[in-house]
Amino acid sequence: MIESLLVANRGEIARRIIRTARRLGIRAIAVHSEADAGMPFVTEADEAICVGPANPAQSYRNTEAILAAAKSTGAQAIHPGYGFLSENADFARTVEANGLIWVGPGADAITAMGDKINARNLMAAAGVPVAPGTTDPAADADAAVTAAADIGYPVMVKAAAGGGGMGMGVAVDEPALRAEYEKVRAFAERMFGDGSVLIERYFPRVRHVEVQILGLADGRVVALGERECSVQRRNQKLVEESPSPAVSPELRAELLAAAVRAGEAVGYRNAGTVECLLDPTAGQFFFLEMNTRLQVEHPVTELVYGVDLVEEQLRVAAGLAPTFDPDALTPRGHAIELRINAEDPKRFLPGPGAITTWVEPAGDGVRVDSGYAAGTTVTPFYDSLMAKLIVYGADRDEAVARARTAVGDFAIAGPKCNLPFFAELLDNAEFLSGDYDTGIVGRMR
Repeated sequence: MIESLLVANRGEIARRIIRTARRLGIRAIAVHSEADAGMPFVTEADEAICVGPANPAQSYRNTEAILAAAKSTGAQAIHPGYGFLSENADFARTVEANGLIWVGPGADAITAMGDKINARNLMAAAGVPVAPGTTDPAADADAAVTAAADIGYPVMVKAAAGGGGMGMGVAVDEPALRAEYEKVRAFAERMFGDGSVLIERYFPRVRHVEVQILGLADGRVVALGERECSVQRRNQKLVEESPSPAVSPELRAELLAAAVRAGEAVGYRNAGTVECLLDPTAGQFFFLEMNTRLQVEHPVTELVYGVDLVEEQLRVAAGLAPTFDPDALTPRGHAIELRINAEDPKRFLPGPGAITTWVEPAGDGVRVDSGYAAGTTVTPFYDSLMAKLIVYGADRDEAVARARTAVGDFAIAGPKCNLPFFAELLDNAEFLSGDYDTGIVGRMR
């Protein structure tokens, strides 16, 4: 097993990785910005080193500073968490070129799945269903209009290099498409350094369902069930649950088999997620994208399958067999995750600030992965995620009941907080029925 691990991230995910590392007897090393010096993940690590000022480009995305920290602390491996450098193929290659272990998929797999058009084409060749769309970037607005005529309106306009719900727009006719094309192209150039745009079918009523895969050290790819991620604002997830209320046993078998084929098509190793759109009316799913990293919502899979995905990541990276029997993966119960963000519960606009009160809920089936505590400050430099509240029950009804109680028991004061939204959601008839889609938040507002 790996003996020393540098965690190239911050907040709740850094704290989460450090927790598993220390349980396994691995020396955990944290890197942090000047703004994060007093954060829990820093104080809980065996060793911590500052890598730069608050600006992520000068700290958490600073390849040279992170590699220097690994060298000075004698780290054997680097875990990137999610976000920041986690899906940066050049960083993965550089880590390995410096004789360090990269706790993630190979750089070639990251590259192959990082471009949405390339990924779509690879998946189609592997027999994974893809939605009608372009197989090459739309060179200009005229090309986008031509493609839309074949696909049929409405269409989704997407940045080929995008991710995290960013760089997307919907067009219902040609004038709207021309406007969205220019908007998405400009955004993609600014944010990703790549203005390539793809056009694909837009489904007015759709669910967002994803599959957790794990590429093992022996070359096999296994699927650890699906997660429902349809409660979203601005195409970004707020709630995840496993299993999905919309997926029948027959559909689950198809979905998991397709996700395994997706991983096998790129020789995938380590943890990854195959994201799909599910048309609930037709009962059909389509490949959306693949996240070549550990997901924010991995805890719901951990609770339902009884595995520690961070431990499994470390074992794969070290060339070891998994702790579970790949041929006997059996889900049990139901888990729900709520993303507790520093944002107002109505418009979901960020609201950073100093935390004066922080009281986490506890009890049977309640887990909190938090990045903050009383006395710390949510700054405007990073994502607004403060914590993840995860609940587990024997079935969905029990999980919802425990979530309702836990939300009421979670006390946060100082920054704005979206806990009131979750209290509303957990009493919403559409959500309680399980028959909801990605438009649920808009209908609530």
